[in-house]
Amino acid sequence: MNDPRDLDRRFVFHPFSAAQGHEQSGALMMARSAQGCWITDDTGKRHLDAMAGLWCVNVGYGRERIADALADQARKLSYFHGFSSMATEPAAILAERVMAKAPSGFSKIFFGASGSDANDTQAKLVWYYNNARGKPEKKKIIARDRGYHGVTVLSGGLTGLPGLHAGFDLPLPMIRHVSAPHGIWTRLEGEEDAAFSARLAQELENTILAEGPETVAAFIAEPVMGAGGVIVPPEGYFPAIQAVLDRYDVLLIADEVICGFGRLGSWFGAQAMGMSPDLMSVAKGITSGYAPLSGVLVGDKVWQVISGEGAAKYGAFGHGYTYTAHPVMAAAALANLDIVEEENLVTRAGEMGDYLNAALARAFADLPIVAEVRGKGLMAAVEFARPSKQGWQKFDPSLQVGPRIVRAALNDGVISRALPNGDAVSFSPPFTITPEEIDLAVSTVRKAAGAVCDALRADDAHAFL
Repeated sequence: MNDPRDLDRRFVFHPFSAAQGHEQSGALMMARSAQGCWITDDTGKRHLDAMAGLWCVNVGYGRERIADALADQARKLSYFHGFSSMATEPAAILAERVMAKAPSGFSKIFFGASGSDANDTQAKLVWYYNNARGKPEKKKIIARDRGYHGVTVLSGGLTGLPGLHAGFDLPLPMIRHVSAPHGIWTRLEGEEDAAFSARLAQELENTILAEGPETVAAFIAEPVMGAGGVIVPPEGYFPAIQAVLDRYDVLLIADEVICGFGRLGSWFGAQAMGMSPDLMSVAKGITSGYAPLSGVLVGDKVWQVISGEGAAKYGAFGHGYTYTAHPVMAAAALANLDIVEEENLVTRAGEMGDYLNAALARAFADLPIVAEVRGKGLMAAVEFARPSKQGWQKFDPSLQVGPRIVRAALNDGVISRALPNGDAVSFSPPFTITPEEIDLAVSTVRKAAGAVCDALRADDAHAFL
């Protein structure tokens, strides 16, 4: 058999990878998973996955119960679609399970396959909603700088990371961005939480007024921002934002793709962060990454228009995917939710999150390039920056500070992640992680960061401190 590493290097087009570099050096090939937080590469080396894959393997690796659910459902009914009022039992049961956990005021869930397609669906629902109620100009969607909402044509533009726009002619013309609540770089000197939140809410209001309230349809936000830097909004932020949205008839879309299903220590991030969304996007944690599945939760206000004026004006709802409400994916989700409930993993995520954030704060307190340690639940980040008499300064991107730290930690067997558009290193482990594994992950990344700090000092001691 041909070497899979060579086949991958020659034929696989990798996401978020340097194409030329990958063709030259190839990939780290993961071969099998163990229990919990551990995964093994094709050389036999074990890695502690402090990122749960891409923020998603919430119940940990090696869950036979989910594997059995996938196999059993594939044997019973491998596929059927949801078009034209067709249905399958697993999707119907899953819909009820999800709606029972959701905040009050939601009516339906529309299933897809990824967080990106969920947020594309959100945009179409928002446009359909406003067309149906006779407001065809109300189409613009406001997102935030550093927000992450996917990579499809529409959702890639909602994402507020320039690297995801470059070369793709994004964002589309109906998308706008406002500031992220990223305190270290956007908070004014001496500005308290209430004033910071009020200023960001005023920026949103000014943007709506400048665009024309009659043209602004929705605002999309992660409860805690993930790939943009694990940015936790200040106290009072979402209530201040909500007041603005209510004033101008603008819907709130909660992007729960990372936060949903327990990562913040509550079933949904909206509950933890004081949001009152009209629409919610979910994915990742609904199956713990064992199978591709997403969902759009539709609030009562929006559903009444879709099923009323929309149906009367447009007939059958003209949107859906081949794999909408896929029975095998739904079966995986049901098994996953059984595990989360039976093992009380939502509460555990909150408890282990407190332990993780405290461990990071202790371990990185003495490192001179640490600008901030932040997080909530089992989402955390350490941001690295250059200290100076004028305050924190961002490192030159060419220094690759975050990626160097992540590579060094990986060499020592711990998987973390360098986040784009800055030098933050993130942690988002499975909910099953133990205190001992947290200590190992934190100490390994701290060692790596210390080595990079020493190298930076040696290269440019005068400019560095």
